[in-house]
Amino acid sequence: QVQLVESGGGLVQPGGSLRLSCAASGFTFKDYVMSWHRQAPRTERERVAHISKYGGVTNYTDAVKGRFTISRDNAKKLVYLQMNSLKVADSGVYYCAARRPGQVVADYWGLGTTVTVAS
Repeated sequence: QVQLVESGGGLVQPGGSLRLSCAASGFTFKDYVMSWHRQAPRTERERVAHISKYGGVTNYTDAVKGRFTISRDNAKKLVYLQMNSLKVADSGVYYCAARRPGQVVADYWGLGTTVTVAS
């Protein structure tokens, strides 16, 4: 059974930091590109960052460049999103996703973890 389970969300003040984790099981983790996505109320889901199978290539949406860092541990089947200098606009539900290289659409999704940035 494939599972992606996100954790680490919560309430943080503007300027603060959070580290999200996503635990994968039920598929060959190292064979998949992993990504983080977010969705704020009344907006479309957007991809925040992705990381290649072995972590050598990362990519970020412009809004988070320089503040967020995606990483992965293939031995532990975990992917992380370190979020620094958080802004109110970063609030939303953060989802972890897995897709095979070359695919556009994710094969698997987690259920999400909520991040709220507020003073």
